[in-house]
Amino acid sequence: MLSISILLVLSSGLAHAVWNLFTKKSENKMAFLLLITLPTTVILLPVLIWEWIHLQLTWSLVLFLFMSFFFQGCYILLISKAYTYGDISQVYPIMRGTGTLLIPFFSAIFFQEYLSVPGWLGVICIVIGVFAISGMIGTDRQAQPVNPLALQYAVAVGLCITGYTLTDKQIVQQLSPFALLEITNFACLIVAGGFVWKKGLIRREWQKNWRTIVLGAVLSPGSYLLFLFAMTLAPLAAIAPIREVSTVFGTLLGVFLLKERQRVWRLSMSLMITIGIISIALWG
Repeated sequence: MLSISILLVLSSGLAHAVWNLFTKKSENKMAFLLLITLPTTVILLPVLIWEWIHLQLTWSLVLFLFMSFFFQGCYILLISKAYTYGDISQVYPIMRGTGTLLIPFFSAIFFQEYLSVPGWLGVICIVIGVFAISGMIGTDRQAQPVNPLALQYAVAVGLCITGYTLTDKQIVQQLSPFALLEITNFACLIVAGGFVWKKGLIRREWQKNWRTIVLGAVLSPGSYLLFLFAMTLAPLAAIAPIREVSTVFGTLLGVFLLKERQRVWRLSMSLMITIGIISIALWG
């Protein structure tokens, strides 16, 4: 089961990196996020209604659903701001690295899921690598300083990722990944729709980027759906850091497609992240 979950997480990471690249390249981030979420929302609505009818609601589940909805809504709002002010190869690692650092600690506290010593060494490698890629730490003197606003938004996104990942771990024990994904879709539509619905931005974004919107409509829900299924098969403390392979993919896309700076430094740190992922996957 662990090998299957690792494969799901690696696929999730690649899909996540690609749709984030599309978001970075979009003209209006909120309109783009709304458009890639809308098709799945329509498709999964009957699933959510069916499960909701047969669900035995408890106060704890209602609380977790509210928390997940809140974290997902804040995530959509903040990620659009982060990509407005920062490069993807700087902002993306900070967002992902914050969650990588926090989730194993909270998983040990809330779920009694513990990593081995090699697993924690792998987490350290990943965290060092992702923050070094962002330019926050390291010895790369040519590194472009991170925009302070981009840094603040990226850290806030990372906190949201930590929040919804921990709460969704609880929810997925009572709701299917499909129903849970639909709830996150509603959070995105409500937040993004409030910014772009009446401003004519949706049509303009579709006309300019309809190809990447179509691909993003598959990759965005697909990436988190794969991770939700992985959470049902393996400890969160083990699979959450492995998902940071998306940082490696994101860095490669940023360097080679967007022609962002400090190629050697960022590629070297991507190798360190990969070593950390292998350590967790094999011995974590």
